[in-house]
Amino acid sequence: MFKDELGNIDTNKDMRENAGTAQAVFEEANANPDLIRREGFASEAEYRAYIATLGGHVPVEGLVDAARLVSNDHALESRLRDLREELENLRARLHVIQRQAATVVAENVRWADASAHAQLGAQPWLKLAGAMAATFLVTRGVRRLPLGTVATTAMPLVVAVMNRKLARG
Repeated sequence: MFKDELGNIDTNKDMRENAGTAQAVFEEANANPDLIRREGFASEAEYRAYIATLGGHVPVEGLVDAARLVSNDHALESRLRDLREELENLRARLHVIQRQAATVVAENVRWADASAHAQLGAQPWLKLAGAMAATFLVTRGVRRLPLGTVATTAMPLVVAVMNRKLARG
């Protein structure tokens, strides 16, 4: 294997773009480049070969999956925290909207009351209720009248009044 100018092993040339490490790491890599590896392994066979170059045996079972689960848990916790913050923001906005709606309703009631007082004076709702009751009673009374007979009797009188007005004009 050949070492390039950044202190990386020849097999890691594709990973140089991701080199955002501190100067101490480069010094460590320059000290013993065959024993230091910053990137993951492509397969279990590559991992075993690397361990063999170090002169020891480390079991693979559980290491890769455990690291993957930790990173997924961290991402899920981060997403959950973001969702909780957004939920709190939405609750705050909903609270503001509810207060604004209550204010609008209260102002509309106040405006309607002031308008009724301006048009009908003191006790406008009582006067309005009296007018509605009177309208109901008059309508009921008119329905009981025999309008067919009244209209038949009144029609010649209405025509005579109209003829007089036309004759004067």
